[in-house]
Amino acid sequence: MIAVGEPSHNAERKINIHAPWRIEYIRTLDDRQEGCFLCRARDETDREEDNLLLWRTGKCLVVMNKFPYTGGHLLIAPSEHVGSMDHVDGEVMRELMELTRDCLKLLSRTIRAGGFNIGINIGRCAGAGLPDHLHLHVVPRWSGDTNFMAVLGDVRIIPQSLKDLRRQLLQAGQELKLPSAVYGR
Repeated sequence: MIAVGEPSHNAERKINIHAPWRIEYIRTLDDRQEGCFLCRARDETDREEDNLLLWRTGKCLVVMNKFPYTGGHLLIAPSEHVGSMDHVDGEVMRELMELTRDCLKLLSRTIRAGGFNIGINIGRCAGAGLPDHLHLHVVPRWSGDTNFMAVLGDVRIIPQSLKDLRRQLLQAGQELKLPSAVYGR
């Protein structure tokens, strides 16, 4: 560890990394609509496109992230409003994993993702923007997708509108007979 005042400590070399695209999301934390956006996506059957809902199964749902890290960033959640894995039974847990597998297949085919980050943020300090409704993130990745634009330009490039991508994913899902929970595989 280098202490302040030692020759190799240089305060001028410290770099701040800015992520201005996150401000829209941060503002929603204080100005939230009533209730949970995942529960709205589950319940509002007449607003599936606005809610970016892809799939609703018996126990879970899949929605596109409105504030994606990359195009195709999906959220998979139990239908029931639960904030802890302790409150998810084995059938729901299995369906979450099956839907994760289905999403990987869908994104690999549709947007040719080269890899994926998959994770669950539990608790606000761990990054959960919606800590009371458990959800799993599927973030597609490509070689070189973290490049100078994000690092130097404070910009992420998401080349396709969410609604256009949603239509493309829904069409590919039907062709692939996904999700398997609906098609019985």
